[in-house]
Amino acid sequence: MLPTPEKIKQYIESGLVCEHVTVEGDGQHFFATIVSAEFEGRPLIQRHQLVYGVLGDRMKAEIHALSMKTLTPFEYQIQ
Repeated sequence: MLPTPEKIKQYIESGLVCEHVTVEGDGQHFFATIVSAEFEGRPLIQRHQLVYGVLGDRMKAEIHALSMKTLTPFEYQIQ
């Protein structure tokens, strides 16, 4: 069964405290915008690693490709 954008959003929110999450996709390729205070002071690679850590084995089994924009609440406000 292919994952839905809503399911991926639920996976992310279940493991990361987020102020805002949107996920778009076609069942194989997804794009997520994730806003979390947990990204404060972390470089981009560490932000992505946090999200990949939350998704765990789903990245291998269910999710073919995930692009993401990871923002702190302040970065989200000023964009």
